[in-house]
Amino acid sequence: MKLKRHGILAGVMLTATLALAACGTDNNSGTPSNSSSSAASGDCATGKLTAQGSSAQKNAMEQWVKDFQAKCSGATVDYQGTSSGAGVTAFTGGLADFAGSDSALKDDEQPKADARCATGKAIHLPLVIGPIAIVTNVQGVSDLQLSPATLAGIFAGKITTWNAAEIKADNPSATLPATKILAIHRNESSGTTDNFTKYLSKSAADAWTYSNAKEWKAPGGQGEKGSDGVSAAVKKTDGAIGYVEWSFAEANGLNKAKIKNAAGEYTALTSESAGKTIAGAEVKGTGNDLKLSIDYNTKAAGAYPIVLVTYEIVCEKGTAADKVALLKSFLKYAAGDGQTKLTQLGYAALPTEVQTKVQASIAALS
Repeated sequence: MKLKRHGILAGVMLTATLALAACGTDNNSGTPSNSSSSAASGDCATGKLTAQGSSAQKNAMEQWVKDFQAKCSGATVDYQGTSSGAGVTAFTGGLADFAGSDSALKDDEQPKADARCATGKAIHLPLVIGPIAIVTNVQGVSDLQLSPATLAGIFAGKITTWNAAEIKADNPSATLPATKILAIHRNESSGTTDNFTKYLSKSAADAWTYSNAKEWKAPGGQGEKGSDGVSAAVKKTDGAIGYVEWSFAEANGLNKAKIKNAAGEYTALTSESAGKTIAGAEVKGTGNDLKLSIDYNTKAAGAYPIVLVTYEIVCEKGTAADKVALLKSFLKYAAGDGQTKLTQLGYAALPTEVQTKVQASIAALS
């Protein structure tokens, strides 16, 4: 497997075996290597970091913080899963040592983030691969499948009942109720929303005319705060549908729809199916900046097309002198031993080539 600038991340293996295989020797199998993760876990620093942002990575970050602080008794990491937009704002305003974001910085955000760094630029470190689940609560129907056009019509408010013709066409053997659809979206600036609407705009352009953004643009529906809020609202409301990061769907026991990919297959969300889409991602950043571009219209057989990558946005240079050692220590842990915990939490671990690039970028921070 090779990771190329503006090339394909080929041969990504993102199954649950990643966590088990992580204790093997360094190889090119797509499994986090033992040598790098061991070095990460043995590197402790003292002090306190304050960070916030992506709620999609909240479950991963909470586990990392718990385990890292257990290893490094003099360290405190305070991460608040607010939203990607809030995290970027806090970082650019000097209120956070790093930000979690499900989307790369926009063109108008990058200069502000660079200015925050003083002697360097803000860079993106992909640490969490988090597929987006389409979660539903339709009484009597637990195995829905949806095409991109149908999904876009639902969230655009044009398909309003669960027995609509478009949904019947996707589910010819299902008995669908006339229940009114309640489409639930995030009500704050959200990288998950940005990625979900980017998917809709790329895969169902005729049905979705609202482009993509961190803020919800389509009319109607119901807004909830964070992936926690969307998950809770779907779980308690018959007829509801929403989009959340996979780990939240798993934690709340929600039904997950199969999604029709560009190869014409209705595909269930698994680590393997999400990995097939990530296999088409391209590195768009330069130097230590590892921004990725995802192909939502991949025709890879068995690919689940709605995925996101959560970045930690940090200063390449210019982090406060009393913070930089701890920042590097924590991020090294997250990119090393921390990766072995992800499949247990409903995420996918970084393949070896990506992990190696991330660790090199972390080592260069100053």
